[in-house]
Amino acid sequence: MLRRLYDWVVEQAAKPWATKAVAGIAFVESSFFPIPPDVMLIPMCLAKPKRAFFYAGVCTIASVLGGLLGYAIGALLYDTAGQFLIRLYGYGDKMEAFRAAYAEWGAWIILIKGATPIPYKLVTIASGFAGYNIFWFTILSVITRGARFYMLAALLYYWGEPAREFIEKRLGFVLFASVVIIVGGFYAATKLF
Repeated sequence: MLRRLYDWVVEQAAKPWATKAVAGIAFVESSFFPIPPDVMLIPMCLAKPKRAFFYAGVCTIASVLGGLLGYAIGALLYDTAGQFLIRLYGYGDKMEAFRAAYAEWGAWIILIKGATPIPYKLVTIASGFAGYNIFWFTILSVITRGARFYMLAALLYYWGEPAREFIEKRLGFVLFASVVIIVGGFYAATKLF
């Protein structure tokens, strides 16, 4: 069953609509959706390695635009949607401490957390809530999200075939490791946020 699902995702990643799908996932992941765009980006880069950097650019732009939505949720809708999302992810009681840390370390928080498995939506909503300068938020988001997606694209471009073979031979392990990384990112965010 896992093999069929993997084959289906790789097959879908090669289709023309896949670029719109990965853009949509990157957009919503930056503001409220829990699953990162890597679930589409990796198979797309494996299916069409020559387009890996294009896909990374699409993810970067969509992620930054989604981050601006997350920023707006934090800045304009924190009392309703923002607070709901922050509490949904278990960070409701940490926002005041985070706002204080943001005043001193805001740029580093955006740069570091934007490149890690820690959910970026928490950074975007908190940035709006903390009133971080939107210009610098956007610039730092382009840097950190671009670095993340372009590094992944470069790895898959240069080592795509060996990576594909590794994934296909150890599919269960790769899926398990991916889940551990996602869950670990959420857990780390509870301890570091």
